[in-house]
Amino acid sequence: MIREEVTLINELGLHARPAAKMVRLAAQHIADVHITYDGKRINAKSIMGLMMLAVEKGARITIEVEGEDEETLIQKLSELIANGFGEA
Repeated sequence: MIREEVTLINELGLHARPAAKMVRLAAQHIADVHITYDGKRINAKSIMGLMMLAVEKGARITIEVEGEDEETLIQKLSELIANGFGEA
């Protein structure tokens, strides 16, 4: 299992569009992926779960990835978030 803590930099936080991008990316991989924020841990392949977290700009989240392609997936998710989901 790989864990990484990242900060959301896009203005509107984890709203519908970035949540959908994250789910699409996660769904392309075999590894399981979970996001933890404010004491809540959700499956990052669930758009409803991601949106229910209501993560705002500047918030720190923890990504946990476990499985066959975990290294590739954590790298891609970290890059997606670091680039503001293409919105920043």
